[in-house]
Amino acid sequence: MRTRLLALFAAAPVLLTTAGCGVFSSGGGEDADLQVYSARHYDLEKAFADFTEETGTTVEFLYGDDAELLQRLEAEGEDSPADLFVTVDAGMLWKAGEDGVLAPLDSPVLEQAVPEDLRDPEGRWAGLAMRARTLMYDPDQVDPADFDPVDSYAGLGDPKWKGRLCMRDETSSYVQSLVASLIDLQGRDKALRTVEGWVANDVQIMSNDVELLETIDAGGCEVGITNHYYLARLMEEDPDFGVKPYWASQEGEGTHVNISGAGVVEGSDAPAAARELMEWLATDGQSDFVDGNHEFPVNPEVEPEELIAGFGEFDRMPVDAAAYGSRNAEAVELLDEAGYR
Repeated sequence: MRTRLLALFAAAPVLLTTAGCGVFSSGGGEDADLQVYSARHYDLEKAFADFTEETGTTVEFLYGDDAELLQRLEAEGEDSPADLFVTVDAGMLWKAGEDGVLAPLDSPVLEQAVPEDLRDPEGRWAGLAMRARTLMYDPDQVDPADFDPVDSYAGLGDPKWKGRLCMRDETSSYVQSLVASLIDLQGRDKALRTVEGWVANDVQIMSNDVELLETIDAGGCEVGITNHYYLARLMEEDPDFGVKPYWASQEGEGTHVNISGAGVVEGSDAPAAARELMEWLATDGQSDFVDGNHEFPVNPEVEPEELIAGFGEFDRMPVDAAAYGSRNAEAVELLDEAGYR
């Protein structure tokens, strides 16, 4: 699938009322029409405020870690006040569906707006934003022609990159989902060789993507792998930031992507309104939802904002949420076996 990157949108900030630690509301507070548990808390204020302005439905959301929020939903059971669960990982969406936390959707709107591989085959969740995890490099030190265009991730195991790599730590869900996707697409043996190649090249392990990019910019390493939007955020602050993206594996399986998505909570008191919010976020509110964090829209009819449009077009890997979720433990074991730490 070819993602078209063209200039379009810049969102003006709209503030919400703070209702407590980790809780925001678009109006209504405890009496809000919808309660959202969200692991995604990047610039949601405008999207929720605009939804309330357009529909009159007030929204309150509690944010936290994906796994923690899912555990909370499972513990609360039928007594949960939540109507919508928003995650930042396809594997977590899959797990929420498998654990019976999400109710089946019947939404022709979502089926039209969201590509098939970004939706649950059983209709329990849908992706709402895409983030690409790709190669980042120092253009003063690296010739992008040196990257392997067929399998860029495995290519970083080539000895020519020894002492030049920095990557995220093994506890990162971003790393785990990337490795899970490689296991699913290429088999465990090849995925293990890929990670072992990184380790053999004396990879520096960083605690977060921003630290990684700043290390490249400062000359501490030359190549790494991060989510694209972290670079966009830094470039928004400093247009001369000295790192460039390279879309991985464009002559092979494509660049790895993950999704932020949502599903209606089983037992919700307002399932129709929760579904309406999901539909709005995938259509009229798609730019509101993705632009503030420089993510790619899932809706092919909506164009990305100007800064990431400048990164160029790319082909992506297919997203297999079931693989990301079911192979997560295997990915963790593989990283440990390879000595990635």
